[in-house]
Amino acid sequence: MKRSAERLRRELRRIDGRPYPAYRDLRGRWSLPQFTLDIRRVQGDPFAAPSRVAVILNPDRAGFAPDLIRSRSRRTGVACLLARSLAAQAEGSGGRKTGPRRGDRTVRGGRGRGGPGRRARVTGSGRSGEIRVADPGQVVLPNTTVQIAADGTVEARFSVGLPAAGRRILGRQAERLLLEQVPALVAGSLVARAHGSDALRAHAEVNEDADHLRGQLAERGLISFIANGAVLPRRSGVDDRPLAAGAAIPFAAPQPLEVVLKRANGPPLAGMGIPRGVTLLVGGGYHGKSTVLNAVARGVWNHRPGDGRECVVTDPTATRIQAEDGRAVAGVDISPFIGRLPGGHDTTRFSTANASGSTSQAAAIIEALEAGARALLIDEDTAATNFMIRDRRMQALVRDEDEPITPLIDRVRSLRRDAGVSSLLVIGGSGDYLDVADRVIGMVRYEPRDLTHEARAVARDNPTGRRSREGAAGWPERHRWPDPSSIRPGRGRRAVHIRVRGRGEIEIGTTQLDLGGVRQIVSTAQARAVARAVVRGRAFMGRGRAVEDVLNELEALLEGGNLDALDPERTGELALPRRQEIAAALSRLRTLTLLRPGRSAP
Repeated sequence: MKRSAERLRRELRRIDGRPYPAYRDLRGRWSLPQFTLDIRRVQGDPFAAPSRVAVILNPDRAGFAPDLIRSRSRRTGVACLLARSLAAQAEGSGGRKTGPRRGDRTVRGGRGRGGPGRRARVTGSGRSGEIRVADPGQVVLPNTTVQIAADGTVEARFSVGLPAAGRRILGRQAERLLLEQVPALVAGSLVARAHGSDALRAHAEVNEDADHLRGQLAERGLISFIANGAVLPRRSGVDDRPLAAGAAIPFAAPQPLEVVLKRANGPPLAGMGIPRGVTLLVGGGYHGKSTVLNAVARGVWNHRPGDGRECVVTDPTATRIQAEDGRAVAGVDISPFIGRLPGGHDTTRFSTANASGSTSQAAAIIEALEAGARALLIDEDTAATNFMIRDRRMQALVRDEDEPITPLIDRVRSLRRDAGVSSLLVIGGSGDYLDVADRVIGMVRYEPRDLTHEARAVARDNPTGRRSREGAAGWPERHRWPDPSSIRPGRGRRAVHIRVRGRGEIEIGTTQLDLGGVRQIVSTAQARAVARAVVRGRAFMGRGRAVEDVLNELEALLEGGNLDALDPERTGELALPRRQEIAAALSRLRTLTLLRPGRSAP
């Protein structure tokens, strides 16, 4: 039963000065004038993780026009706008936000910002008065920070530090926090009138347009589309915002590669289509090759209006591949790339706790196929050289029977022909790849050019004499059955312990998981959802249940952005991942072992 705001005020005054555990009397729903406040978990003391709350606005209070929320795409776009606004308001009121803009760390906001979130700072011991909101940053993803239902109900989830002096309750400060500061944040961020109608419509339509554009890629034979006028460069490696106006050259498609796609909310859009097959991005250093590849890799996600990449869309299964020295590999069949190793080590079930550059990259490609990738994205700067190419001189010096590696150059056509997987490769130093390319795009002073005909002439006029080892690869399928008992999330008295330190560092139980090489994870919230999905996936594992089956079950579980299936506590700290990121995390788990035929899971 919901209780009134006045009763909440009386309760806070009643427990003023009492020991901190008395805050637990506040758990449950409270009916405030503009919304329902749901206090879901109360922290144990002022130094512990902040209390978890939610605010729920009915459709009349939220006030969003039906046209703005008529589709899931539109609701997601608007919800991310509200989440960013809530995070900014919380930071402006002296609280905190968590998000990707500053390296995925929790940052303390300054004081003195304007807007409804501006209030006198609630002070006290530990985390007193702290308000923490997950900021989605530049990407637009279903998340648990702000959700908008089809009927227009808005639910926002965040955490607050209930005030205390030592371990004694500061009831008057808590009254100000819950009955003044939180309502001000809601009024300034979660209702339609807090935003201009143009901004709301832009966030709804831009997100819907991106989904519509991506939906046309397969039928047009493309793996990616970059709209004319897109701004691809970012401010820095830790700041995902676009370069300031005038500092970047807008993208313009070369005529032979220009295609036109339809939008859901505007005229058709022209841009460069990257076709299926083997495509090279070539050019001199610092001319924009990696910038294009980075934009394509991030094109599996939608972006906010003004990001510059709103209309850069990529096949939703596209996976970025790189070498990761030292990563763990569990039972992967890397034999298409690496044959029997010295000492007779079998590579059809290759396992190691310390992979080399070449074995890690080979494993990453097979794992990507296992997860359903239809396109691979590779930058030679982050690749293992001996995995990418073995030139004529090395072929002459080292006999074939003494070289177990079949480099990617000899498998990239088979990937397309036999596995249906395209490749987009940044190549600046190995002209041998011109012999296997279907399309060559040159970046010249940040402008793309179609150099396919020139590249073929260069390859014809300058033969390398290299011997190709291309042949039937026999790409493996359904060859790994994860053992659920090898995923051990417990720690101490806790059945499940998950800690996320930034985008690429996860702790599951007592196991550290390095996801720094999984570069399409875009936020701490998404990394947290990946970790929870790995743990949840245990329920779908067993003899005869391959990695592909586990991913299918998890994908069905998360259908429609149902992130609460991973989070029974209904926190506001998750963002939707793809099956590709979940698979990558599972494969890098150092405790992972596999079941063999005839052995049942415990």
